[in-house]
Amino acid sequence: MLFWIIVAVMTATVAALLLVPLLRAGRREAVAGAHDAEVYRDQLEELKRDARNGLIAPEEAALARAEIARRLLAASAKAERPTTGDRSDTHAGRATGENTAPAGRANRLAQAAVIVVLPLVGLCLYLKTGSPELPDAPLAARLANPGEDIELLIAQAERQLAAHPDDGAGYDVLAPIYYRSGRFDDAVSAYSNAIRLKGPSPQRLGGYAESLLAQSGGLVAAEARKALEQSLALEPRDPRARFYLALGLEQDGKEDEALAAFRTIVAASPADAPWLPLVNQHIASLAPSGPAPAADAKLGGPDAAAIARAQTMSTDDRRQMIEGMVSSLAAKLKDAPDNLEGWQRIIRSYAVLGEKTKAEGALQDGLAAFPRDGAGGRQLLALAAELGIDTGKTP
Repeated sequence: MLFWIIVAVMTATVAALLLVPLLRAGRREAVAGAHDAEVYRDQLEELKRDARNGLIAPEEAALARAEIARRLLAASAKAERPTTGDRSDTHAGRATGENTAPAGRANRLAQAAVIVVLPLVGLCLYLKTGSPELPDAPLAARLANPGEDIELLIAQAERQLAAHPDDGAGYDVLAPIYYRSGRFDDAVSAYSNAIRLKGPSPQRLGGYAESLLAQSGGLVAAEARKALEQSLALEPRDPRARFYLALGLEQDGKEDEALAAFRTIVAASPADAPWLPLVNQHIASLAPSGPAPAADAKLGGPDAAAIARAQTMSTDDRRQMIEGMVSSLAAKLKDAPDNLEGWQRIIRSYAVLGEKTKAEGALQDGLAAFPRDGAGGRQLLALAAELGIDTGKTP
């Protein structure tokens, strides 16, 4: 009896939650349907124009390209690429007291379906396939069969590795899950252990390098470059390793070498390779001649030596170093708020540190100096959208 009471309460709760939007005046927001890869390509195109017009320093442009490139490569690697069209909300645009008859009927039919049809269908399905007399599934049983639950997969793998720390296959399973979950420090450690226990392979070395890139905010530092070169030695045609090595040359200011490396990727790739648009973007940005604008030395960002030292630090020490640099930059921006590059850098730094609230605050302060309807404000908003920062809270 208690079981059926619980079922009834849960059914009523779900029905109420579904009815709430139907009973309201019909406000709906359009769902963005653009493909991730198209968004990243548009961002790269806008970044290229800003760099060409001198609106963004080369160092900041290189870092932004690196981050967008990593996301575009990940999006292009997916097997399914659905083509989405324009969507419209059939309930949008109804003013209070002016609902049309078809819309009203559709709304009432939807309410009836929620109140009557859905509970009946659920009850019939449960009576057909359910077994209320079965015992519940304890945590140990769910860990033994996690299915598609990512958190349970991680818990299962971590439990296995705690009991068998030399299980290289376990690290092989756990490393990409850490990466997809945004746990980049753990991903670096897991890939490192997998390489140590099972030996280097293009897949492990590539994942290790990508995790280092994500950890450093897109910088191709010495350790990542070493892993990519080792991966390329094992698989000379690996486009991922080739691309990141070329990106590293570009970040180091070796534009001629980077341009040649990107062109080599194009020559070795099939005509319909999904990474070609991204590679061509870099070729187009490197091909024009002319002096690049000098970086603003007042920002106080980390130099190459600082980046190299960061690679040898522990996670806590490295985070403390980055936080110190960010605090110094924040203090300088208070005295000189008209520094667009500084606002871009501090917003990105807070995002890398996982300080979402501080990133939103920095965006708000930056937009106070660079209004959103101006060129600088649009750049800040584009960066915030790329980093997943809420722009609705800003003025």
